[in-house]
Formats: sequence, structure tokens, C-alpha cells
Amino acid sequence: MADDKKALKNDPVAEIDTGLVRQLADILNDTDLTEIEVERGDLKIRVAREVTVAAAPVAYAPAPVAAHAAAPAAAAAAAPAAMPSDPAALKAKVGEEVKSPMVGTVYLQASPEAPQFAKPGDKVKKGQTLLIVEAMKTMNPIQAPRDGVVLDILVGDAQPVEFGEPLVLLEA
Repeated sequence: MADDKKALKNDPVAEIDTGLVRQLADILNDTDLTEIEVERGDLKIRVAREVTVAAAPVAYAPAPVAAHAAAPAAAAAAAPAAMPSDPAALKAKVGEEVKSPMVGTVYLQASPEAPQFAKPGDKVKKGQTLLIVEAMKTMNPIQAPRDGVVLDILVGDAQPVEFGEPLVLLEA
């Protein structure tokens, strides 16, 4: 029994002051720290807590409900008759798509306060920057493949895009 007391006296874990541990835990809570460490001689006490970040709730707007299902069906049936059967004629009518060469995030201007690189109706020259795709913290300018007029910007600012996704529509 005397040997047990002697072993406890020499054991640093047995000498831990639980009051000190509680004080350190209170300091963590009061200061929003995630970790605190104290050393006294050979004794080192580290108190840490795991911080979990709650995800922000995502709000989704419900999809609009069609008031009358027959009307869209009739419009859809009429649409193919109006479309040209020749794919070249369709492309000429729609325009040339400038597609994303990579997965990333689109930015329509160099900085939030800067003007947009290109807007619908703008005349652009071959090599002119239309927008930027950020991939892995690298800003990649997407340039006009030829001279032309911007018909439409098909993406929004700070929107994620996939490889091959149409970004800009140029007049054909």
C-alpha cells in the first residue's frame, strides 16, 4: 500500500489539479478559443474542444406550377415546326457559343468595382477578354475567338461552370 502511494506521488497524471483543468475549460468557453495549453515543470496540460460549423440553411423557391397543362403542350408541339430542319441554319440563327475550357467559377469583371468585360451588344475583337474563369485560385481569361458582337452572356457573376458549358453567345 505504501508503494502505491509512492507511485501516485511520482506519477504526473496523479498530480493533475482538476480545478485547473476546469478553469482552462472555462477560459476556452469565455474566449472562443479552440485550444489552450499550460506547462508546469514536467507536467503539460492541453485542453481542446472540437468546433463544428453549422451549415447555413439553403432556401429554395418552389417551381412555378403551370396553370393549364394543355397550353404548354400545344406550344411545344408548334415549336418544332417553326425550327429550321438544317442544323447550320439553326446555328446561324442562334450564334456561336464560347464554351468554358475548364471547371471553375465565372467572373464577369476583374474586380467587384470594375466594369464588366463584355455586355450583350458590345463589339469585341479576337483575343479580347470576355470574362474570367477561376480554377484552383488561378484567373483564366476567356477570350473572344474572333471579331464579333456579343449576343448574350449565358452565365452569371460568381457562378460555377463545368467544362464545355456555354458562357457567351457571339453573333454568327
